[in-house]
Amino acid sequence: MSGDRSLDAKGLVCPLPVLRARKALMAMAPGDILTLLATDQASRRDVPAFCQSAGHALLSADEVDGVLTFTIRRAGPA
Repeated sequence: MSGDRSLDAKGLVCPLPVLRARKALMAMAPGDILTLLATDQASRRDVPAFCQSAGHALLSADEVDGVLTFTIRRAGPA
């Protein structure tokens, strides 16, 4: 059973998309996938930086019609 989730953070401004993603990832199992939707353009910079600092894998980052979609794999236990 997969614990993959999606999180709609559209309309939220920095730092809320990253904070919500962090909270969601903490509740997930290592290796689970989070799909994050955001409209704040600062997320282009903030989400990759968050993933790098927390050890999560940013699998993809796309933008369609102003909506940024980030696919993040939760890191394993430290």
